[in-house]
Amino acid sequence: MRRFAMLGALIDACMTTMSVPAEALHSWLGFNQVRSLRWAHLRALLERYDTPEAAWRAPQSALHEAGLPKPTLEALLQVRQSYDAAPALRHLARLGVRLLPITDPDYPPLLRQIADPPLLLYVRGTFQACDQNALAVVGTRSATEYGKRMTAHLVEPLARQGVTIISGLAYGIDSAAHQAALRAGGRTIAVLPCSIDRLYPSAQGALAAQIIANGCLISEFPLGTRAERHNFPQRNRIISGLAYGVLIVEASEKSGALITADYALEQGREVFAVPGSALSPASSGTNALIRNGATLTTSAADILEVLAPNAAEALKMAPSQALDYTPEGPDEARILELLKGEQAQHIDAIVRLSGLSVSRVSAVLTVLEVKGIICQSSAGYYSLALRSK
Repeated sequence: MRRFAMLGALIDACMTTMSVPAEALHSWLGFNQVRSLRWAHLRALLERYDTPEAAWRAPQSALHEAGLPKPTLEALLQVRQSYDAAPALRHLARLGVRLLPITDPDYPPLLRQIADPPLLLYVRGTFQACDQNALAVVGTRSATEYGKRMTAHLVEPLARQGVTIISGLAYGIDSAAHQAALRAGGRTIAVLPCSIDRLYPSAQGALAAQIIANGCLISEFPLGTRAERHNFPQRNRIISGLAYGVLIVEASEKSGALITADYALEQGREVFAVPGSALSPASSGTNALIRNGATLTTSAADILEVLAPNAAEALKMAPSQALDYTPEGPDEARILELLKGEQAQHIDAIVRLSGLSVSRVSAVLTVLEVKGIICQSSAGYYSLALRSK
């Protein structure tokens, strides 16, 4: 059974930085220029040659014997003739990027175990030993208020328990997951669909800076690579590969988040999904995942019960979050009392149960929503927003 190791105890020291010879880095960067080169091919070369430098200089016959397909072999021969890694190394040094080849002891061990691990990781920030205790959190870019609220509800207690949150820096659920981890004082990692010297989405610079200070950005793509459509599925396998489990908060039936769930299943990871309204297209994919066997998830304890039962029990015993707000008048108090349950309430039900007029209920709901006390989980449905004291 997969469990979080040493959950609840943060490890402060960074993983020991390996001193990789410059020539070896040149070789790894060169290999990484060949997008079709897989670890299975390179491993066969490294079994025959002692160092990546020697493998880089291997004769064409040895490359053929290692099982490189003809297009890959031809691409590698062309790169060997023309590629100069020195400018890339200088640029990476200016950015403060660390290179982690797959043979480096500090390479994430879970990621190394997947079927097609990246040959080389570009890391901007710090990857720590505690980051092996990780959960991936993904979902739709068009997140509803319900989705954002549930992301905070699930991620914040996990981050406080020492779980590193992995996501993809996209708008919507990805951003909400990173932000929730940061609010909780935890660590978070963003895996990019482009190279480490670019940013996608480009407007996420402020969030990316926070992540670098409290985790890292990771990419497998050579410098100068744009966020092209085919890069996203490739990126998603890393998101799931870095974690013990994947949580899908909101996803339509065609959401890219479901690709991450598929990778998770292929990699033997646990898949968790947040249920949503049967009437909400944003939850059609997550509801389907639950029907097909994903763990129905409404609390952090649901996740920890699968990955770390002892931590789940401790979390259940922790005091629940309280709504730090004093109602202004009896109408606000009456409506907030109706919204205390787990289920969102439709405005028609609030009118009926409160005994107030439609116009009065609408006015009070608008004021409370502006104040951030409540939110609309879907059209016409209202629930309390999570607020910590």
